[in-house]
Amino acid sequence: MPERTWSERTVEREGVRLSCRDWGGSGPPVVLLHGLAGHAGEWDALAPALSLRHRVVAVDQRGHGASERLPREASRAAYVADVVAVSEQLDLDRPVLMGQSLGGHTAMLTAAAHPHLVRALVLIEAGPGGPNPNVQAEIGGWLDAWPTPFPSREAAVAFLGGGTVGEGWAAGLEERGGRWWPRFDRDVMVASLAENARRSFWEEWAKVTCPALAVLGQSGVIPPRESEAMLRRHPGTTAVSVPGTGHDLHLERPDVLRHLLLRFLDEVAA
Repeated sequence: MPERTWSERTVEREGVRLSCRDWGGSGPPVVLLHGLAGHAGEWDALAPALSLRHRVVAVDQRGHGASERLPREASRAAYVADVVAVSEQLDLDRPVLMGQSLGGHTAMLTAAAHPHLVRALVLIEAGPGGPNPNVQAEIGGWLDAWPTPFPSREAAVAFLGGGTVGEGWAAGLEERGGRWWPRFDRDVMVASLAENARRSFWEEWAKVTCPALAVLGQSGVIPPRESEAMLRRHPGTTAVSVPGTGHDLHLERPDVLRHLLLRFLDEVAA
């Protein structure tokens, strides 16, 4: 595969700066959305192959990465409006929205609220879920346990899971003064989950009309009863479980995910 690189594109909505990795390419556009506390670089192993057939844009969502670190609003609606702004300002006509974890949740809500703007939907370890009243405390406690600043990138990789998972998470850190720091604010991350703590989003899932692919890790966080209910309520959904993977399957097995996605995107195009 020829080496492909990305260029940074900036989108601004209501004073919030959103940084995007534009991989170029032609064909139906694909927008990639990372999970909570993640970053656009998580898709670097996947985006080059997709960009051979598609226009590919990976977004640092609000509060993450190179985007606005302290946005005034962290609601689900704000994340959705950001996706619409990226699509419109970068001239992405009816993109396929692809997201992992909370990024998948954002993609789902966007497809539900703006069905005319979305060609298809890919959910990676994401679903309607909830309500989960403990989720903010759990995520806050997990982030508080990070021994930041990390003394080295290698130490960060080891703490964040090692292997390709640890490398993927550590790639989202920034170096300052010889130490490595997260590129997000802990309180913004917790606030982003406020609505997920209070309610589920099955009503929104029922409004999704486009073709959908749900990719689940065999040891992921989506229970079988939830994926089964998703299929019942949206018969146009295909669900695939990837053996030997967990919640970060896009980092664990990008090769398997690449195969699944290219096949699904070809079906959508046909």
